Amino acid sequence: MGRVLADELGGELDVVLVRKLRSPDSPEFAVGAIDESGWAYIAGHAASAGADEAYLEREKRAQLETLRKRRAQYTPARAPIDAKGRIVIVVDDGLATGATMMAALHAARAQQPARLICAVPVAAPDSLARVRPYADEMVCLEAPEQLFAVAQFYRQFPQVEDEDVVALLAHDAKAAGASMR
Repeated sequence: MGRVLADELGGELDVVLVRKLRSPDSPEFAVGAIDESGWAYIAGHAASAGADEAYLEREKRAQLETLRKRRAQYTPARAPIDAKGRIVIVVDDGLATGATMMAALHAARAQQPARLICAVPVAAPDSLARVRPYADEMVCLEAPEQLFAVAQFYRQFPQVEDEDVVALLAHDAKAAGASMR
């Protein structure tokens, strides 16, 4: 989705790396999220899902290590694109809990963009409300009352593999190199 938007708007594509903090009993269920700086959003339901302080600290360390590895893998030859003073659109395939989007918007906001936009095709209404304060503008095509999983709103919902991300980001790096010559 990010590649399509960047191409259509004549912008650059980069990645905001965040990781879900997984519930101890259900790894697909987010009890929060963390960004590369170590800032974490902890959901109000974390404790009732079994995520006590000790668990959350272990989970944060594990996810930060994954973020470090992904940064080295995804953009090995360059630093992240500087967002200061620019319009930044953070996209995702949808918001279930909204935890990872809040972490992504927090990370993007720290770079001082001129305008920060959150764009998703589908979101749970309560997640939209939680995420809204983190963005200057929200774009959401559909907010159904019955959202059990983002995937239910797609005909196909394949996993985006690391190799795909590397290729998409390398496309912009090559284009930037060509335009700098």
